[in-house]
Amino acid sequence: MSGDLATLLAAGGAVIAPHTSNVFHLAAAVSGECEADFDLGLRVNFDSTRALLEACRHVASRPRLVFASSVAVFGGELPTVVDDFTLPQPQNSYGIQKFMCEQLIADYSRKGFIDGRSLRLPTISVRPGKPNAAASSFLSGIVREPLAGHAAVCPVPVEMQVSLLSPRAAVRGLLTAMNASSEQWGTRIAMNLPALTVSVGVMIEALRSVAGERVANRIHHQADANIQRIVGSWPAGMTSARALALGLSPDSDFASIIRSYMEDNPQSLGEI
Repeated sequence: MSGDLATLLAAGGAVIAPHTSNVFHLAAAVSGECEADFDLGLRVNFDSTRALLEACRHVASRPRLVFASSVAVFGGELPTVVDDFTLPQPQNSYGIQKFMCEQLIADYSRKGFIDGRSLRLPTISVRPGKPNAAASSFLSGIVREPLAGHAAVCPVPVEMQVSLLSPRAAVRGLLTAMNASSEQWGTRIAMNLPALTVSVGVMIEALRSVAGERVANRIHHQADANIQRIVGSWPAGMTSARALALGLSPDSDFASIIRSYMEDNPQSLGEI
């Protein structure tokens, strides 16, 4: 079954089969579009999650549900590294919607309707595909587009520090969350993923070292105050003793992330 999750759930069809044991909930409207369209964010991020939880509640199998939450649940005055005990304080609609979903999943789990696990993902980079409306989209675009032979815009100062996770590490995190026993996961429903902390300038220099001067020179700098405000409100460092105990770890360096992207997406590379 495929289609708009909100529409499918509203239609009342059997989105969750009676004996479903595992559910990955990755669907979302992203940060930039949630700021621009408040109603869209509520419908896609919160209303659809609530409807999905209700669908899970009414099957006898008590599904294990892994929810892709976000670093955006954090904001305000933050420590250098956000850990298991840092209080979420979202500073944008997307982060607030993700945090509301976390709390709803925690309550459905407490009531025994589901076995929920929320993973707070840092920005995924380098993300394959096309640019999207996420405020953080440029953190993939400044690598992906130049590697494809296209120009890219960097809208933030190169000194800005960000927390990143490669697609490979994100998949490992999601699968680990699904496969961990209840004893391993513990009673806290939400968990941070350890992230690589790096400046945007270091990202660009890593691209230069891996792909060469001509590729790196396809990046142009054009400040965008709105993107700086949103991305700058997120933590630049994330860790979790709980995640580390499950065998998860941050990526080693950004050059390795670029090389992994190139290995996994050869069809997306242009002339280097």
